[in-house]
Amino acid sequence: MWASARTSCERVAGDPAVRKLGHRDLAPALATGASGATTVSGTAFLAARAGVGVFATGGLGGVHREWAADQDESADLRLLARTGITVVCAGVKSILDVPATLQRLETLGVSVVGYGTGHFPGFYLSSSGEPVDWTVHSPGEVVEVIRAREALGGPASALIVANPVAEAYQLDPALHDRVLAEALDACRERGISGQGVTPFLLDQLMRRTGGASLEANLAAVRGNVTLAAKIAVTATGLR
Repeated sequence: MWASARTSCERVAGDPAVRKLGHRDLAPALATGASGATTVSGTAFLAARAGVGVFATGGLGGVHREWAADQDESADLRLLARTGITVVCAGVKSILDVPATLQRLETLGVSVVGYGTGHFPGFYLSSSGEPVDWTVHSPGEVVEVIRAREALGGPASALIVANPVAEAYQLDPALHDRVLAEALDACRERGISGQGVTPFLLDQLMRRTGGASLEANLAAVRGNVTLAAKIAVTATGLR
């Protein structure tokens, strides 16, 4: 089983034929037999359909920088606005417009709580510098929020649990800011837009930080998976 899982992961990471699948791409992929790796929107859609109440990811998609010019916004946001699921993440990718993304989440009615922090995480960074309105400190408190939402009823929407990467594992903030600025300049010079922006910037960050951004990413994912598992166990009453 583990060998099969490893082979699948290696294929997702290295096979150029594996597509990026948001929730809008699932039907065409299913109909044509295409293989792909799901985005947050695709994962949230499938998880909710399967009855999964909590899942973990690295960072959410969001509002892109220079949105006023190109109106580039991740499909994650609208999908989360109509899907009743709890998502544990390390904030949104720091390549995005974090303040605009938080404003968009508020407009869409998506609840955001910081886990042990009063600031929204910055994916590779423990803090984006942007405050959150609510803070929880344990899996039990997260479950209380989930149950309160269920008791209130109303339109289905996601609960975002923003779990910062530990400061010991975060990317050096000064290095992050310098490399990101250089990568954004390179992106504009090459005319990269749309879905090509995120993978280009993330690749540039990995290369120009000597792999340090990847290590921070992995640390964030491990922390998010651990927390999501604790929330799920607490919610089901398992020991």
